[in-house]
This record gives sequence, structure tokens and C-alpha cells, in this order.
Amino acid sequence: SELFPRPSAGRTPTPGSAAFLRPPLCTAMRRVLLLVLLADAAAFKFLTDFGPAKLIPRPSAMLKRRRATKKFGDKKLAVITGASSGAGLEAAANLLRTGEYHVFGAVRDLDKMRDAALDRDFPADDFTPLQVELGSFASVRALCRELERSKLNRPIDRLICNAAVYQPGEAPAWSADGHEMTLQVNYLSHFLMASLLLPGMAKSADPRVILAGGASAEESVEVYPRADLGALQGLKLGAKNPISMFDGYNFDGAKAYKDSKLCLAMLSHTLHQNYHKQTGIAFSTVYPGAIADSAMLAGKPPLDTSAKLPSFVKAMVEFELNAMRRIGFGQDMHADGLTGEAEAVSTAQAGGRLLQAAHDVRCSKSGHWAWKEGDAAAEAAAAAAAAARARAAHTASSRPPRRFGSGRSATGSRVSSRSGRTRV
Repeated sequence: SELFPRPSAGRTPTPGSAAFLRPPLCTAMRRVLLLVLLADAAAFKFLTDFGPAKLIPRPSAMLKRRRATKKFGDKKLAVITGASSGAGLEAAANLLRTGEYHVFGAVRDLDKMRDAALDRDFPADDFTPLQVELGSFASVRALCRELERSKLNRPIDRLICNAAVYQPGEAPAWSADGHEMTLQVNYLSHFLMASLLLPGMAKSADPRVILAGGASAEESVEVYPRADLGALQGLKLGAKNPISMFDGYNFDGAKAYKDSKLCLAMLSHTLHQNYHKQTGIAFSTVYPGAIADSAMLAGKPPLDTSAKLPSFVKAMVEFELNAMRRIGFGQDMHADGLTGEAEAVSTAQAGGRLLQAAHDVRCSKSGHWAWKEGDAAAEAAAAAAAAARARAAHTASSRPPRRFGSGRSATGSRVSSRSGRTRV
């Protein structure tokens, strides 16, 4: 009021007076001025979301980056579920053997994982075992939080969802969250894990999410029951105790296992369609083959690998290799490079194929990957070599002729760069 005095009542400010030059502030302007004068640092928190401010490295981020470089070097980070045995253990060993990965083994039994790591001479600096119980969503969330702390601001480059259970029997087993155990361990928990880790994986230069297994609901096979989700009536009703199957029918252990693999194939397709272009993440399903020495399937009807192996293997492989034909990948997805007929494989072979899906540059695209065997593999290799030679010949023939510089003409004589004349 001293700076801007109001004119006296009944008097009009005369030109040149202070009251005339500085009219009174309105109530709104006074309030704005008061807020500005009383504002503190909290009033400017919006600046943290301002683009250029994010370019300024924070001391905590710089410290994490320095610690990550010291711990991981330039290695990529890979997470494998079910890494304590079977194909998961072989895949972890193969990834470590390349010298290009730090592997996080997400397992239920840490003691079993540590023993296996010692037996296989895993380098302690490049392998980190982590505990997770896939029958509990809370445990999956805890694993993701632990990964966030352990990776020290580095993005995860590979997520290999390999763990699975097969529980035949007349009565279902229920998870801590009330879902049928096979569907939660094989599918729901991996779905949750992928959804929690995707935002961080998008920062990787070559991120891949690999889901082990696939099934087709429409293929006619010798081994029944077939995977069939029906109208997902059980899922619509919550898929919780006492509803054990996604299709809403009575429990069948073999069908529950196949249904879970079909769900993984559908998940891979959906993730690619909705998130590949935004994130650059490649989403794939992998069928490494019918593992003849699988401890998970041995002695469990009707998937008994110790009895009638040839007919069982043929039926199961045909069943699995057509995983994406009915649900269909998009045109920009690739499911042709490695698919074909397969035979029984060892655990070591299956682990090698998981390695290829995670490491081979040819598998950096979204798709469904499987492998040809025997004569079919030799024929495919010969066809691929012939195609490569044809592409090379086409590229060479399509190159424009040289017009400048020194070189050789089509007859083999030397061409002078000065005069353009041919010297024999």
C-alpha cells in the first residue's frame, strides 16, 4: 500500500501523480505476487520432469553406472528361470561359456542351484542365483525388485522363461494365489515377470524375451488331450479354486500343461503386436525339441518318455512345432528360419538351442523357433547355402560398372585412371 497508494475517496488522480502513474493492483495480481514471494523449492518440482533436466547426470546414477561397470564390465545381462536343472542349466552354462553374459539364475531351490553351479564350474563373478517361487505372485514381484537392485541401473538384455511343471493326476494342486499350479507356474507368473521387466528391457540395444514351448489347438495328433482354451470361460470366471482350467471344464493334468504352452504362444504374439514397435523388444517362443531324458516328463502318464518313445516323440513334436499356425504371427514376424520336423533331443541339445535363440543374431526377430533334424536338417542347410550364393551373385551382378579410378576391365586388362584407355 505504501508503494502503490490508493487515491483518496471522492478525488480523481491528477496526471503526473503517483496514483495516476501506478494504478492499484487488482486482488488477483496481489495473490499471484504473494504466492511467488512465498514459494519455496517445492514449488518448482515440476522441473524434474523437464526434458533437459534429465540429461544432467545425478550423482547416484553416476555411482550406479560406475559400480555396474566394475561388476559387469561390458557383458549383457540374462535372466533364466528354471536354471538349476535340465535345459535351463545347460542354457545358463552355454551363455556363460560365450563370455558375453552375466547370468541371473531364477530358481526355487537356491541350494540346488549353488550345487549345480559348482559342479559346472560357473564363474562366480558372472553368475548370480536368485530365489523365486513361481507359485506365488508376491515372490515374482520380490524377484523383480531384487533384480532391479542387483543389475545396478543396467538394462536386462535377455529374459528366458524356461521353468515349467507338469502335474498329472485326478486332482489339481493350487498355488498360493488360488490358481491351478501348472497354469500359474508355466504361464501366469511368467506373464507377470515379463510385464514388470519390460520397461527396463526397452533400454537395451538388443532385448529379447524368450518363452519356452508352444502348442496348437487345431492340430490332429496321436497324443491326447489336445490344447484347447475354448471360449476361456474358466478364465472369465477368475480361474481360481475350484476352477482349475481356462476352458472351464474338469481338471486334466496333461491338458493343463499343453494349455499353458498354448497360452505362452499367444502371449508372445500379443506382446509383439502391442509392444515390439514401441520398445524394440523381440518376443519369441522356442521349441527346442522333445527332450528324451527330461526329468519333468519321465514316468508321468501320458507323457512317459521312457515308453514308446518314437511314436510319442513324433506326435509331440508335430504338436508343438505348429504352435503359431492357428493364432498367426503378423507379416513382420519371422517363423521360417529354423522351423521343421524334429526328433528326440538330449538336454544338452535343448540347452544349446535355447542359447541360439538368445545369442544368435538370426534369432533377434520375433517369431517361433524350432529345429530340423537328420536329413531334413542337411537339406535345409544346403538350401540355405544355395540361397546365400544366389543372393551374393545377384548383388554382384547388380553393382554399377566402375567409371572412375584404377581397376580392371571385364576382360582382365588394367584401366588407367588418367586417360581411361586400356593397357594390355
